[in-house]
Amino acid sequence: MPVRLYLSHVGKSFTMHLQGGTTIPVVSGVDFSVGEGECVVLGGPSGAGKSSILKMIYGNYRCDQGQILVTVGDEIVNVADSEPRKILQLRKDVIGYVSQFLRVIPRVPAVEVVAEPLILQGADEGKALARARDLLTRLNVPERLWGLPPATFSGGEQQRVNIARGFIAHYPLLLLDEPTASLDAANRAVVVELVAEKKQDGVAMVGILHDQDVRDRISDRIVDVTAFRAEAA
Repeated sequence: MPVRLYLSHVGKSFTMHLQGGTTIPVVSGVDFSVGEGECVVLGGPSGAGKSSILKMIYGNYRCDQGQILVTVGDEIVNVADSEPRKILQLRKDVIGYVSQFLRVIPRVPAVEVVAEPLILQGADEGKALARARDLLTRLNVPERLWGLPPATFSGGEQQRVNIARGFIAHYPLLLLDEPTASLDAANRAVVVELVAEKKQDGVAMVGILHDQDVRDRISDRIVDVTAFRAEAA
């Protein structure tokens, strides 16, 4: 299958400037690829560097070494050395991110929060809102809440709004950061269905999932992050 994402010799450490410049190594020599329609899950214990790898792919963290190559049409973009403007463009059209936490502008209705990524990609507003309503229905968010701002919702309801927002648009590369944490069995099953649909569309996915059942159902391959553990100098 065509490769959508390739990490080559990626390394990351943190410098604690308030603690005398102490350097804390995180990962080193990270090497793996993800093909179209494949879901790769990052495995390993807490603190192994899974979240740091995901954040480097998304451009939230800069890596200290290596390349993070993303195929964008006929172009290959190295996220590791891309300018902030390029990173923002990638997030709009190429790299999606689904987490368990919802961060949105206050007072915006939930249905508009969900539809926004699709509208930003150029979709008709009416069709985007219809798609948003469909996803909110599938994720069992009560219709009476759709016109209300998500800040007023319970944690589980906010999480489902966030999942709908993350899955509504088409991103060739989708990052999943514990999207099923705290969800009940019915809504975990919906997420499994949404992932399967993205696979059918050729989307490459990288995920962190501590839910063993979901991980077994959606992962095509597990990359053990402990193999990339960096040692202190």
